[in-house]
Amino acid sequence: MRTAGTDAGRTSPSRLAGQRIWLVGASSGIGAALARELHRRGARVAITARTVERLALVAGGELPVVAADVTDRAAVTAGALAAEQALSGLDMVIWCAGYWQQFDSSHWDQDAFARHVEINLLGLNNVLAAVVPAMVAGGSGQIVGVASVAGYRGLPGSEAYGATKAAQINLLESLRTSLSRHGIRVTTVCPGFVRTPMTSANTFPMPFIVEAEEAARSIADGLERGRMEIVFPLRMAVLMKLARLLPVRVWAALASRGSARSSRVPDHRGGTR
Repeated sequence: MRTAGTDAGRTSPSRLAGQRIWLVGASSGIGAALARELHRRGARVAITARTVERLALVAGGELPVVAADVTDRAAVTAGALAAEQALSGLDMVIWCAGYWQQFDSSHWDQDAFARHVEINLLGLNNVLAAVVPAMVAGGSGQIVGVASVAGYRGLPGSEAYGATKAAQINLLESLRTSLSRHGIRVTTVCPGFVRTPMTSANTFPMPFIVEAEEAARSIADGLERGRMEIVFPLRMAVLMKLARLLPVRVWAALASRGSARSSRVPDHRGGTR
């Protein structure tokens, strides 16, 4: 078990050591890599997704496994209780579940759009409902939400996914201000392209793509440094931050140039629920 951070020359114990963390969406992709990275840094991690078998592979017999579908309110409530009992309390809850399907707005698929909302927003709602009241009552805790840089500006092919990512970013920002007076920290994570089982099926270019393990290290480093927002990789972060500053007319012209091609929408979840 690693007890030091990843910064060169650092010898002090990891700030994550001993933290009791419930990680939702851990069966593959970033979630699986992050569970292992947090464990290496000394955190106590309980992992959740739908499939016990896939979670067991991630856990390797070292992490408590709590199976739950994030769209099932009762299952999420029970999962939160099980994770809390397994760890003797919760200091941090990480939302890393999600759903991505490229969207064709000219052939509007209301079921596909609803599925994005059901998992990416209502699933997050179920997790928050299961943990926020207890954190408020205890006067401490941290909520970490993995969103995406796809939520920064509207992109063709991302009408469903990007809308839910933008909503997550807004929700987490609102929670950061409203829950701070209760002693609760809120961190927003916005990855760019990350190589996962799901992105392996993408046929369009994915600029600045990183491996899931690198993404996990970036998130863990950001958590150790107490950052409110963690965006990576750096070049993608700069690009999308600048995109947010462009006038609407300019952005619409730039984005429309790619509307006839496959959308370049960052996705990094790997289907973990």
